Amino acid sequence: MLIRDEDPADVPAISDVVEHAFGQPSEARLVERLRADGDAAISLVAVVDGAVAGHVLLSPMSAPFRALGLAPVSVSPAYQRTGIGRALIDAAIDRARVEEWDAIFVLGDPAYYGRFGFRADLATGFASPYAGPYLMVLPLAAALPVAEGVIDYAPAFSAMEQDGH
Repeated sequence: MLIRDEDPADVPAISDVVEHAFGQPSEARLVERLRADGDAAISLVAVVDGAVAGHVLLSPMSAPFRALGLAPVSVSPAYQRTGIGRALIDAAIDRARVEEWDAIFVLGDPAYYGRFGFRADLATGFASPYAGPYLMVLPLAAALPVAEGVIDYAPAFSAMEQDGH
């Protein structure tokens, strides 16, 4: 398996992987919209036997410090539960550290994302339409620059909700 930056030639395969991973086209449209809006800050693919088998996207967030939102993470159904998702998330976190982002937020399963160091307790001070037990944050340095404030995902996420997804 090779993890590398998304290439323009990967776009159709990424759309296919995302749609099949989620069983619907909504998340694939989200990825397309984030890319079109210039909000695909980190977009990585996992390649197995020359084909895109997984994808992860991080987009800039509105926050009181340099923060990214992790979503979506997609692995082709044929490759799920093989470690590709974990490898993609690890690579995305490493890239965000190299690029000197302060934190990554995610909305997801605390048991799964907790393995990567995401913590719901550190996100409780942040006002967000997604606030609650599934909103978590991973500080990329020793601590978050501030412990409270208002955060929001890139505009494409709100547009996705307005579209009914």
